[in-house]
Amino acid sequence: MTTSSASAPRGVTVLLVDDQPIIGEAVRRMLAGEEGVSFHYCKDATAALETAAEIRPTVILQDLVMPEIDGLTLVRQFRADDRFHDVPIIVLSTKEDPAVKAEAFAVGANDYIVKLPDRLELIARVRYHSRGYVALVERNEAFTALEASRQVLANDLATAADYVRSLLPKPQAEGTVLADWRFIPSAALGGDAFGYHELDADHFAVYLLDVCGHGVGAALLSVSALNAIRSEALPHTDFHDPGAVLAALNKAFPMERQNDMFFTVWYGVFHRGSRVMRWAGGGHPPALLVPATGAPQKLDSDGPLIGAVDGLEFSGSEVVVPPNSRLYVYSDGAFEISRPDGSMWGFEEFVATLTKPPAGAESPIDALVTRVRAISGRDDFHDDFSMVELAFA
Repeated sequence: MTTSSASAPRGVTVLLVDDQPIIGEAVRRMLAGEEGVSFHYCKDATAALETAAEIRPTVILQDLVMPEIDGLTLVRQFRADDRFHDVPIIVLSTKEDPAVKAEAFAVGANDYIVKLPDRLELIARVRYHSRGYVALVERNEAFTALEASRQVLANDLATAADYVRSLLPKPQAEGTVLADWRFIPSAALGGDAFGYHELDADHFAVYLLDVCGHGVGAALLSVSALNAIRSEALPHTDFHDPGAVLAALNKAFPMERQNDMFFTVWYGVFHRGSRVMRWAGGGHPPALLVPATGAPQKLDSDGPLIGAVDGLEFSGSEVVVPPNSRLYVYSDGAFEISRPDGSMWGFEEFVATLTKPPAGAESPIDALVTRVRAISGRDDFHDDFSMVELAFA
């Protein structure tokens, strides 16, 4: 919807278009002394649009019978011009003719008055239509400002998502541990981040965290925690000990110092010589260990959320990783999927889709993404989709 001004007008601005100066003077006197009302008269109908562009009326009074331009034609011209498309037009006529009224309304008039009306009636109609127009302009301005703000936010979120993506590790296609991942940020950008790296020649660490909420603030916290893990910058922490890492994160990121935001995390360390995977989780979904044969195993833990309560300890668990196994670490955005009817996708179906991808699928993760989009009926995600896949020789 368009309006005739870049900003909402103030007060009532009346433009009268009538070829009879006596009518112009009569209307001027009717409106004289009315607070907040300014009156402008245009005798030449061919100059009506130009005059309107100069004064920016909030209501137009217009005669139907004029020598230069037919009144209905002028109404059409006003309505065809984006500047005046929504400005209310009150048609003035010398007769009460239903057919003429119907035609006037059909081409875009807002009101019809037999001239000259009673002064109080004219003032009431002028104020009523003007008030509605000003309200419309203000609503459009508010909507435009909101859309601009949303666009700025969308740009900020896109920039933040690109920054998070730039910090994620490159896939590993060589060695005894191969690594791949998918990161699909939601439109609102959640707080997902993940990584993996060599602790030393014998130990390989993998981790994924998910900050509560959405937006740039959540992304910033996830990046801070990710950097603390990746750079091993938590003081007095043995990064070979998953429980110790989570306890150090809990101490370093208390929610009262993070705008009441907390996060979940899964952290694991694989020892190549013994093939033992040690892990600990803080409020995070279980990782899935998928052997070459046999049922998948959930690497779950009962650790609390990170940052919620100070001074907590986190226990670790361990498992022997069989040869040719795969490990999946992911955020809840990978399986908490709402169907169009509002029901939720089952976790067991998520596990089955991930561990038994259809024949010909490029990868189990891509097959999962395709399945999730089919179930939700949409291409985007309501939360970040993050998943890391490790393949063990």
